[in-house]
Amino acid sequence: MKYIFEVTIKPGHRAEDYAEAWVRASELIQRAPGARGTELHRSLQSPDKLIAIAHWDSKAQRDAMESQPNPEVAEIIRGAARFCQIRLVGEFDEPEWVVLPPGLR
Repeated sequence: MKYIFEVTIKPGHRAEDYAEAWVRASELIQRAPGARGTELHRSLQSPDKLIAIAHWDSKAQRDAMESQPNPEVAEIIRGAARFCQIRLVGEFDEPEWVVLPPGLR
């Protein structure tokens, strides 16, 4: 499954400020069973908007990680709150099928 959220950088701060905190938190979160990696992308139209995608084997495994919060991760997220706002976009299942253009299969 994919856990997707949008990050808006507050005025006077840079995306790099959040990215540093995101890497530190991600390294810790990726130790959890079922964690399959993360990605952070910057919007081409608005450099103060980022999208983060966390990949998990299942929603149950992600929920299990959330049910036992890592104090180190919580501290990193609290620290990052001063320079960004985070909004959950949603939780998405892996697709049952994927349509690709010819040549990309």
